[in-house]
Amino acid sequence: MLLSVLLALGICLMSSHAKPTGVSLVSPFLQTCFEEAKKIVDDAYKYSREESLRRVRRESVSPHDVLRLMKQPRAGTRSAVRSADYMIQTLRLLQSKVHHVHKRSLNATDLLSAEDLKKLSEITGCAARVRDPQCLTIPNLNTYRTITSLCNNLKKPRLGASNTPFARWLPAEYQDGISKPKGFNKTKVNNFVLPLVRQVSNNILNTSDAGVVSDRDYSHIVTLFGQWNDHDLTFTPFSPSLRSFSNGINCDVSCENVEPCIPIPIPPGDPRLPSRPDSCIPAFRSAPACGTGYSAYNFGGEPNRREQINALTAFLDLSQVYGSEDSLALKLRDLTNDGGLMRVNDQFTDNGRALLPFTDVKANMCATRKNVTNDTNAREVPCFIAGDIRVDENIALTSLHTLFVREHNRLARNLKRINRQWDSEKLYQETRKIMGAYTQVFVFRDYLPHIVGNDAMQRLLGRYPGYNPNVDPSISNVFATAAYRFAHLAIQPVLSRLNVNYREHAQFPSVPLFTAFFAPWRIVFEGGIDPLLRGLIGRPAKLNTQDHMMVNALREKLFQFVMHIALDLGSLNMERGRDHGLPGYNAWRKFCGLSEPKNQTQLAQVLNNAELARRLLELYRTPDNIDVWLGGVAEPFVQGGRVGPLFACLIATQFQRIRQGDRLWHEKPGVFTPAQRRALASASLSRIICDNTGINSVTRDVFRVIANNNRLVPCSSIQPLNLAAWRETSCSGWLCYKNFSRQVSFQVLTGCCGEILGSNHIF
Repeated sequence: MLLSVLLALGICLMSSHAKPTGVSLVSPFLQTCFEEAKKIVDDAYKYSREESLRRVRRESVSPHDVLRLMKQPRAGTRSAVRSADYMIQTLRLLQSKVHHVHKRSLNATDLLSAEDLKKLSEITGCAARVRDPQCLTIPNLNTYRTITSLCNNLKKPRLGASNTPFARWLPAEYQDGISKPKGFNKTKVNNFVLPLVRQVSNNILNTSDAGVVSDRDYSHIVTLFGQWNDHDLTFTPFSPSLRSFSNGINCDVSCENVEPCIPIPIPPGDPRLPSRPDSCIPAFRSAPACGTGYSAYNFGGEPNRREQINALTAFLDLSQVYGSEDSLALKLRDLTNDGGLMRVNDQFTDNGRALLPFTDVKANMCATRKNVTNDTNAREVPCFIAGDIRVDENIALTSLHTLFVREHNRLARNLKRINRQWDSEKLYQETRKIMGAYTQVFVFRDYLPHIVGNDAMQRLLGRYPGYNPNVDPSISNVFATAAYRFAHLAIQPVLSRLNVNYREHAQFPSVPLFTAFFAPWRIVFEGGIDPLLRGLIGRPAKLNTQDHMMVNALREKLFQFVMHIALDLGSLNMERGRDHGLPGYNAWRKFCGLSEPKNQTQLAQVLNNAELARRLLELYRTPDNIDVWLGGVAEPFVQGGRVGPLFACLIATQFQRIRQGDRLWHEKPGVFTPAQRRALASASLSRIICDNTGINSVTRDVFRVIANNNRLVPCSSIQPLNLAAWRETSCSGWLCYKNFSRQVSFQVLTGCCGEILGSNHIF
């Protein structure tokens, strides 16, 4: 196979010690191709890193710079992406060299034996991405989650772990069947050319912020909690390279479709952006997983189809607080004491309360204070750091990050008081475990019923059915790329900041959303997180209506810090779906057992809107081609929810699988004691806000707007979490007496028998 090709090429010279025909040859040619590919990839990565630093130093970071920097893979994710790039480029060079000699197209993998492919997977690093870990060597595996969620499933240790491919509930639909985005170079899909995503955004999403309708039932914290929760579950990294590996074209300055560039063309007559023939919004493809797409060496699943990586764990474990990489998790901990605490800022506080620590990454993508205030002497601050890189995306999201880090430290300190014998590791892991249970309770009990509605909750998310190791909890591509992006249409154009009476803050007034992107300085210097949290509780979410879907801050001013072309979140969502090869609207309706509209009349019935159906089909020509994100957000709400039937199905199905496929789910017997589960059932986001801020009054249900049936109440009336169930009482009064006689250290004694010592019944 490979041997004959190499001989024809005259590259591999057989020596007297050559292996006989039929035995796999790990060839010098293959090694040469790998070394060349490695240099191409490493040089592109180095150029991109240096270019990013150069732009940051001159303080002219553009909106697409911000998006690209935010979506950069780090640590293990970066290694996984680099391995995939090594594999793809090695095979590209191999195929190119063979084609140069034979003057005909050959599939590179047809030239390689199974042993050659195995060797290639080893030298590129791809083999390490799929090799199962030794779960038996991991301590406390049945008590605490690993940071990466490796070995949650003991039979298939990588299920749900970070840096693994997204799940496919339907096969990917690429233009070439392998990797090229749908509609690539105006190729027809279902007999029609797909419309430009920016044109769709202009025609369907474009409305004035003056027409924003506020939600009568749900507060703005519902929207931000949804974003917060999404950042626990999904992160799709871009390629680290600014330029094409094959021809060196820079994606920032070219509108050519060449890997990894996926520019968004600007249609003629665009109302805001220049409409030169070559104008576009720069964008980058999501990085491929090892052995998928053109690398064509896959480890199972659909042959040859490109898959994308989820850098986060699939479980509700607050990885946005703790990280999904061991190195980051360690970096976020306060290792200067034995308290099991998270690191906090050592330069600033929020009225005496902790703020997040600053990042030490040189590429600072956060907005500068002086650009907004025109104060050239303004003191600047770096970005914050947290378990998820998007912590600084907007200041309301940053506030939630800050709140939960404070709660971790509050819990850890209280656990230390009742269990003096616990060391730092025990305190950290027990606190992290409680915090993970918090998010499971809040998402299923308080959040999802407001989103997916009554029917989906009853059918798919009712009583906990128990753990099933055969359920794959991995996040699906359609959930991450389309369905769970519904909340982009529930964001208000203003982030409210309210005073202690829940009225407009005189000193720190509400801010337009587009000035709140990547602005940690606003939290440091403008009143901290209390006014923002009151704004989220005290003001309603935006209501997604069919005639007013997305606010201008997201469609026209996304990440616009300086005079550059801003990004369009609606266009990005649709472009990302095409990049990932997501099937169209009707394919997903069929997956959910829903009707499949075939014409304008049927689509009008599904949408309950004849005019919207007409405008959509003017663009797409057939309902089959409607981008699934747009089709999903265009549907009228299900009863009691804030998404339509399609997204209710996809979101509820995903959370059903997350819960049932989690070996350490909080309701699973043995994970917590019955007393601990009862205590966790009383936990509330309201109480976490009360315990960790200067806010003195909240609603009992912060997800609902302030109303007669959901009034503001004093924090003293909100039930706190009772930690008594976590007190270790493993020894009796008699053992305490014996320990005294043996002169056991006071710290160990009071930890083991603190309850008895405190009750004057030691003897």
